[in-house]
Amino acid sequence: MPRVLVSENIRSLAARFEETRKLSETLVGSLSDADATIQSMEDASPAKWHLAHTTWFWETFLLRDHVKSYRLFNEKYPYLFNSYYNSEGERIGRSTRGILSRPTLEEILIWRAHVNEEILCLLDKLEDTYLVHLGIAHEQQHQELLLTDLKHAFFHSPLGPRIFRNRLKNTIQIEPGWYEHRGGLTVVGHDGDHFAFDNEGPCHQVLIEPFGLSKKLVTNREWDQFIKDGGYQKPNLWLSDGWDWVCTNSITAPLYWSDNQSFTLGGWQTRDPDHPVTHISYYEADAFATWAGFRLPTEFEWEVISKDHVASGGNQLDLSCSPHPVGSDTLFGDCWQFTRSAYLPYPRYLPAEGAVGEYNGKFMSGQFVLKGSSCVTVPGHSRSSYRNFFYPHQRWQFTGLRLAKDL
Repeated sequence: MPRVLVSENIRSLAARFEETRKLSETLVGSLSDADATIQSMEDASPAKWHLAHTTWFWETFLLRDHVKSYRLFNEKYPYLFNSYYNSEGERIGRSTRGILSRPTLEEILIWRAHVNEEILCLLDKLEDTYLVHLGIAHEQQHQELLLTDLKHAFFHSPLGPRIFRNRLKNTIQIEPGWYEHRGGLTVVGHDGDHFAFDNEGPCHQVLIEPFGLSKKLVTNREWDQFIKDGGYQKPNLWLSDGWDWVCTNSITAPLYWSDNQSFTLGGWQTRDPDHPVTHISYYEADAFATWAGFRLPTEFEWEVISKDHVASGGNQLDLSCSPHPVGSDTLFGDCWQFTRSAYLPYPRYLPAEGAVGEYNGKFMSGQFVLKGSSCVTVPGHSRSSYRNFFYPHQRWQFTGLRLAKDL
């Protein structure tokens, strides 16, 4: 695992910590306690659970484990707000997070303020700041999940409530074309400088055959053509598990589509045909690529092209606009992009020691890697080596696709 030592500027790190914690609370600023409590499905969590879980993370792995005199704010909170860390003991079932009317949103915010103060006192005493960087990155992941989970919950309301009331960003027109690569041996994975999750390394060599990667994400217009051509009714386009999923769940369009509208974080909007399609599953992405006569890229193909792009660029979270995919002239932003690579460990991969070793490694089964970032990713969170991962049927995240071809 890459380590980040205390030789860096602690004042700068403290500012990043405070900025991250403040953003989480800004995102729920317009929510009622009821808004922050609802859970629309097992994959999603209530907004106040995200606020509490990230606070549990800081309190557990920083304060409890590094401050001998620290006493838990509430001894019952670890049972309520542990997510999946088995080594941290029993916890409530994931599907029952939405029944927690208490603690209230206000009480969770009080707990957050207490933990924030204690963390700031701890920072300049740490010999190793890796866990601080991990905590910041962890909370940024939950900021994205908080927004996508709220979108899924609000979608089910006949009132079509809005989380953001400001305008969408302007559409960016991207000329079609291909990034071409002649293939050969290349180094992928994180190089060890600065922070990265343990699943991004170690860096290693892979052999890539000549390929092309589309400069454009697939758009709503192209997806409409796929639907009109009977894409959801042609079993020969689909993987066997994907066809079973389509038939069992009566899937006929991306999530949040209804006639010529789609549900956004700004409520129901007329669907722009030039915007990137999003909220699709791996099954749908693979079927579309087959229909179009192309394929999905591997994670290594995507990564080698992305090294010429600015990872913090593109359409990423901007609170001055209602977050939505609108097009981007870089590989980053708009939506996470499916690859056809299974989420597996790299050669010589070792999970972190202790409970935080459960963060990534134990999920390396049955999922696919997505690359890039989305319109609700905090700028600065992603990088070329970043490996997001989801199960092939999941689509409540901002997920889309970029086609690839062999040369």
